[in-house]
Amino acid sequence: MELAIETRELTKRYGKQIAVNRLTLEVKPGEIFGFLGPNGAGKTTTLLMLLGLSEPTSGTARVCGHDPTREPLLVKRLVGYLPESVGFYEDMTAIQNLMYVARLNGIWDGGLRHRMEELLDQVGLLGEARKRVGAYSRGMRQRLGIAEVLLKDPKVAFLDEPTLGLDPDGTQKMLDFIVDLSRRKNITVFFSSHLLDQVQRVSDRVGIMLKGNLVAAGPIQELAKQKLGVDQERYTLEEIYMRYFREGETAKA
Repeated sequence: MELAIETRELTKRYGKQIAVNRLTLEVKPGEIFGFLGPNGAGKTTTLLMLLGLSEPTSGTARVCGHDPTREPLLVKRLVGYLPESVGFYEDMTAIQNLMYVARLNGIWDGGLRHRMEELLDQVGLLGEARKRVGAYSRGMRQRLGIAEVLLKDPKVAFLDEPTLGLDPDGTQKMLDFIVDLSRRKNITVFFSSHLLDQVQRVSDRVGIMLKGNLVAAGPIQELAKQKLGVDQERYTLEEIYMRYFREGETAKA
């Protein structure tokens, strides 16, 4: 089985600073993988290398079987990316923004407008489709970002802090979208978040980054058993994460 995402000894240095240190990771097709860590842990740097937006210092990465450094345009055609701060042309409507993205990606099929309306309906924005995006709330922009991701019919969706700043209703809808991407559309979801309770609710597996190093990866239940000695669902991802974090701080001291 071809992996959706695979890295081997992936490393990124900025001068003497190591942002990502020999990262070896596997993510299966259709999986929801939560990528965790504090600010500066190397999460965003990893995402940029997987997207072909930053070149690794050493090591290799493959996304959908392709090298994002050597085949960046091909990888970009196969994946979708929702950054933490979603950027749109604010003087354009949702439909106009999606049309612009479609043209950039060479999507010209005759049913494009119908497809865009379907996607906006799925994310609850069809009634706002002709409103200028400058008038959208953060939650609406995030939902439009999901529609943009789906427009490309990607094999992998990279989501960076997808629920940050959303109200409870918007958060639940975003989590439902994430599950739907994986379960109904069989899209691999690789998402970074600080909100551990949300990650626990939707992830098949998680990876924990500390100071550029992947210190743990696996199903949450297995990590709980390894780190907390708990074999039942009487634990939280936050407890697991904080145990790794404290151990990392102790080792640093």
